[in-house]
Amino acid sequence: MHIDEIKNGIVIDHITAGKGMEIFDLLGLGEVDCSVALIKGVNSHKIGKKDIIKIDADLDIDMDILGYIDPNITVNIIKDGANVEKRSLTLPTQLKNVLKCKNPRCITTTEQELPHIFKLADAESRVYRCLYCESRAK
Repeated sequence: MHIDEIKNGIVIDHITAGKGMEIFDLLGLGEVDCSVALIKGVNSHKIGKKDIIKIDADLDIDMDILGYIDPNITVNIIKDGANVEKRSLTLPTQLKNVLKCKNPRCITTTEQELPHIFKLADAESRVYRCLYCESRAK
């Protein structure tokens, strides 16, 4: 299989195998007006198998979504065919409108315009809790 190199854009690399489609959907890459390649099950010397997403445009992507799904992802910024920046991610301390609170008594259930905000409660176990009701994200 041959995927062309990109001249200007973004390469999301080292995605845990099988998580590429989830990232594709959460970032809304199906609606962008540029070429996007999702490559699944690529052999990797470091992690065995991985997914890769190549975006042939300089989009503003939500790094918090990527860090939440897999903090080991790397984001490469490509300009004029060269890798000009490599960003490493961390687990975000707050997520806004990424997760939805499942607690039926939470204020976000009745107040639809409120953003769904989750705070990192325990970094080691990657536990997030709703800002409003303290429910654990599932």
